[in-house]
Amino acid sequence: MDTKLRAWWSHRQGLDGSLVGKTAREALNHSGWSRSVGGASPYLTLLGRTGLRRAEIDADLAKQQIHELPSARGCTYVVPAEDYALALKVGQNFSTKTEIATAKKLGVTDAEVSKLKAAVLKALASDPLDTDAIKTAVGPDARSLGPEGVKKGLATTLPLALGILQSEGEIRRIPVNGRIDQQRYKYTLWKQNPLAKWKLDTDASFTELARRYYKWIGVASIAEFQWFSGLGVKAAKAATDPLKLVSVQGDLMATQEDAEAFAKFQVPKKPHYVLTGTLDNIAHLRRATYSLIADEDAVGDLAPGPGSLMEISSHLILDRGRIVGRWDFDVETGTIAWDSFVKTDASLKEAVAMTEAYIREDLGDARTFSLDSPNSRAPRIAALRKAGGQ
Repeated sequence: MDTKLRAWWSHRQGLDGSLVGKTAREALNHSGWSRSVGGASPYLTLLGRTGLRRAEIDADLAKQQIHELPSARGCTYVVPAEDYALALKVGQNFSTKTEIATAKKLGVTDAEVSKLKAAVLKALASDPLDTDAIKTAVGPDARSLGPEGVKKGLATTLPLALGILQSEGEIRRIPVNGRIDQQRYKYTLWKQNPLAKWKLDTDASFTELARRYYKWIGVASIAEFQWFSGLGVKAAKAATDPLKLVSVQGDLMATQEDAEAFAKFQVPKKPHYVLTGTLDNIAHLRRATYSLIADEDAVGDLAPGPGSLMEISSHLILDRGRIVGRWDFDVETGTIAWDSFVKTDASLKEAVAMTEAYIREDLGDARTFSLDSPNSRAPRIAALRKAGGQ
């Protein structure tokens, strides 16, 4: 993968400093929905693009300028307000499909689910409630699905009803402490359901998703969009056909306008270092971390080629779209453990120090996902310190 493509992805993603001063909502509109798995990635995504502190991001979350929603493939993403309806619409075929099928095998009827949904809405009529309080309020309308349900990951009917109501835009999930990197929630009625005014059908909605996707990343293959959207091969082609994409390099496609802009694009001469999360959109949108690795760096655990190295366990250090190092936060010392594939200079050290201070002061930790813990990442930290000579 050539230097120009990596730098173009970085530019389109706003990882070149062009989004500094923008709000969280504006940055997510520009760079795309940020994958949230109970880790620090959404905060790191916004820090690397805008310089926003956690309090500013949390304030936008509280004001519903941004929101964590079931979205593409039914996965949770932090989404800007303009895209709430679209995110919900394209996630509906995925977010509860498996749970509904499982529930039916366990004898749960549509009428039973409808009754429980109505009970949940009634319970939330006055105040936001956590799951335990909702369970108490709905009483026998939520029932246990026994040992077989536990075995299949659906212990009661309540999670099913909550998931359906979220995907329908009837309720929304809000973090108890107002933070994106935690996974303790309350539920509240969504009094202005985003889907109420959404006019596009499912097929047109996926074309709209494709339009946004190519705006966010600039250049990607149809197969990469297919993965992000969760569509099949034919459906992904149907969704992208109206965009009239053209080839930029091999199977990497872009709109005609972006292809022309890419042809004129010049790679910046000066390094621009950014520390961001392993799920940052520059890699996650295409699930193609390997494409950000220069040939000279593709050794050891970075050696696998296209199609095999989808993600890197540690967070990323980027320079103009190239992965030039990896890092993790050491909670015990309050410092970042990192290595670099390039000669360390003052600007790289400054980027590390800035991110380190942000995590220590604003986040307290930088988990890659909800189950990531200081103990689980200890071997990675030790390896990074050894590789980086720390």
